[in-house]
Amino acid sequence: MESRPPIYSTATNLKQGYSPPWEDLSIIGIAGSSGSGKTSVAMEIVKSLNLPWVVILVMDSFYKTLSPEEHKRAHMNQHDFDCPESLDFDVLVQTLRDLKQGKRANIPVYSFKDHQRQKETTPLYSPHVLILEGILALHDPRILELLDAKIFVEADMDVCLGRRILRDVKERGRDIEGIIQQWFTFVKPSYTKYVEPQRHISDIIIPRGIENKTAIGMVVEHIKRRLQEKCEKHSSDLMKLHALAAEEDLSSNVLIVEQTSQLVGMHTILQDPSTEQVDFVFYFDRLASLLIERALDCMVYTSTVVQTPKQEQYHGVRPDGIVSAVAVLRGGSCLETALKRTIPDCITGRLLIQMNKEASTPELHYLKLPPKIETHSTVLLLDPQMATGGAALMAVRVLIDHGVQEHRIVFVTCAAGRRGLQRLTAVYPEVKVVVGRIEDEEEPRWMENRYFGC
Repeated sequence: MESRPPIYSTATNLKQGYSPPWEDLSIIGIAGSSGSGKTSVAMEIVKSLNLPWVVILVMDSFYKTLSPEEHKRAHMNQHDFDCPESLDFDVLVQTLRDLKQGKRANIPVYSFKDHQRQKETTPLYSPHVLILEGILALHDPRILELLDAKIFVEADMDVCLGRRILRDVKERGRDIEGIIQQWFTFVKPSYTKYVEPQRHISDIIIPRGIENKTAIGMVVEHIKRRLQEKCEKHSSDLMKLHALAAEEDLSSNVLIVEQTSQLVGMHTILQDPSTEQVDFVFYFDRLASLLIERALDCMVYTSTVVQTPKQEQYHGVRPDGIVSAVAVLRGGSCLETALKRTIPDCITGRLLIQMNKEASTPELHYLKLPPKIETHSTVLLLDPQMATGGAALMAVRVLIDHGVQEHRIVFVTCAAGRRGLQRLTAVYPEVKVVVGRIEDEEEPRWMENRYFGC
């Protein structure tokens, strides 16, 4: 049995004063005795919210790795896992601070069977709401500073013992005698000394756990108000950013492909609703190839000398490092055929970013980046259309948070609104953007539907 990875809900940030919506997430702390029903309360909150990107982070993941002597005592039920010293609060606090700032965090995995922290970790990327659940969730003052709400779940200690026995026998393979021994030796004394005092600093006390619908409803309403405030702030920040950017010309890093007759002709075919899908795909791939070729001009090249068939020296250049590409799904997949034709051995990754229509904020739903992407000399970010720039801002931020330097990112798009381009380059001025044409503001996304025929 290993510590639970972050539990996601399944319902379906900077320069110029702009704060992305994934920054400053709301963190709710839920403390209480072992077996008091903290996890059930957390799951009920998630269910009641019925929102995407709500995550439960269990503090069990942050148990310290045991020494050989401690490991031996743990298997004899003689090690105290309920005192603050058993948890790595420094790592937990840093994890919460990173998530609060919109950064990716790597959540440890702890094996209860081996009583050791595992080598692998679980990546977690800034959700809208994070519920921190653990017996000592409200213990560390550094954590208290980060919490938006502090909850204490209480239950009769005999009930808690019964729940712990059922859980540890079923999920952790322990014997009843050892569980009872550990309860009276460590768990109950630690409750009196460390856990129960958290009750007095909590904002809401939930007796009877999941049965207390009124208290859970209060928590849910608090979270919803906080999220609404964030949405309003994000919209306001976007408007301010637009006002600042509108006063300036497009950045020199916005590279609009020369509008030759050939290019305008291809755009004409693509814009024509009567164009058959097979023709649309053919000309879209031609256009995409030209854009990716233009993007390759942004790479860094180094001088080299090769021997020609005539045994003469030719002084040329080679790409300085690895080129990779990340497609912003699903639209970015349209550009991959042209990518493979232009760079057959290009390493690719995926990002799934969807706009929340109600809140007008981007949400990251899937992430798979090429290994060691931070070492690549150029990373192409592919998306056929960019309107407001919200998804593009998030996609660039994801790459930067994974170690990609800003000046190495080249955003490739067939069509973009001027406002979106201004926003993107105002926040990330070193990013280069290769654009096929400037489209009307707020033009709906349609290219991927035409390309895939659905």
